[in-house]
Amino acid sequence: MEDRTNVDDTNESPSDGSAGGDESGYQSRDATLERTPGKGETPEAQPITPAAPEEFGLVQVWWGDGKGKTTAAMGMGLRAAGNGYRVHMLQFMKGGASSVEAVRGEYNTIAALPGFSYENLGHYGWHGMADGSDEADHERQAQVGLDRARELLSAAADADLTEPLALERDADDGVHMLILDEILYAADMGLLEPADVLSVIDEKPDDMELVLTGSHAEPTYLLEVADLVTKVTKQRHPIDAGQRARRGTEY
Repeated sequence: MEDRTNVDDTNESPSDGSAGGDESGYQSRDATLERTPGKGETPEAQPITPAAPEEFGLVQVWWGDGKGKTTAAMGMGLRAAGNGYRVHMLQFMKGGASSVEAVRGEYNTIAALPGFSYENLGHYGWHGMADGSDEADHERQAQVGLDRARELLSAAADADLTEPLALERDADDGVHMLILDEILYAADMGLLEPADVLSVIDEKPDDMELVLTGSHAEPTYLLEVADLVTKVTKQRHPIDAGQRARRGTEY
């Protein structure tokens, strides 16, 4: 039930927003707006300038058999970048069907955003999917990705994440948010060990937001150490009816 302890029920303003001739009606409305996001003001787009997050430092995990784990992580990255925070996404692997063209719409968008960068050190093509990619190389690339993640964490530990970071600065100079996309798939497929993922969390600076995605299997080893764990569940997917990956939604 809504907490109305600061609202005078006997003198509420009418539903049309007028004060009803009673000054207490304005007070009641103001008290209500005080508890409203933005205090009732519609937000407007503002120029992006370097800023430092006040409450970053959590570990997020996005897993499940549903579509949208990477999409959700990139959405948070976009939101953080829009607030002037420095964001970097490191992808461990990213595959797709043969219908996927040599383009990634998300890369084009990220490249146009100040403060958001990405790199893909994984192997294009999915491990164990008989898609023509080199199976032995998947493991090697996953290890390269893990080493790169540790480099980024070390760089962030050397930076002052409580201060704004130049939006054009290299990720090796520190970032406020690090997205390790598909790292959980790499662990799920045996390309990395769960202990490797846990070590990444251990090395995370206190003021960095760390986002981990991937895995159809529940990453039970993370349930007690992550601050947010979201399972993305498939109820229906057009791929099951033969729909191929579509430009603008899947890539």
